[in-house]
Amino acid sequence: MRVMIDLCVVPLGVGVSVSEYIAACSKVLREAGLETHLHAYGTNVEGEWDEVMAAVKRCHEVVHAMGAPRITTTIKLGTRTDRRQSMQDKVDSVEQKLDREG
Repeated sequence: MRVMIDLCVVPLGVGVSVSEYIAACSKVLREAGLETHLHAYGTNVEGEWDEVMAAVKRCHEVVHAMGAPRITTTIKLGTRTDRRQSMQDKVDSVEQKLDREG
């Protein structure tokens, strides 16, 4: 089953800046071959359920190995079975409606 998630991994106990940890997690997601879109407060990810969840677990492993004693992660996820839809398809659909409104 395909899934789209909005992933926000927050390492705790590492100071104010967390960009180094987020970059490491982004690398994990890309190495897993998943479609990703980084945004200001998280990353959209799409792929097969098991591959996405395995990559999220690997993000935790990597960030802990970097010295983060604690991580809090928020995931919003969606699946659909009626048709295949990508993250870009969803964005394009909204942008088309906005274009029609002028």
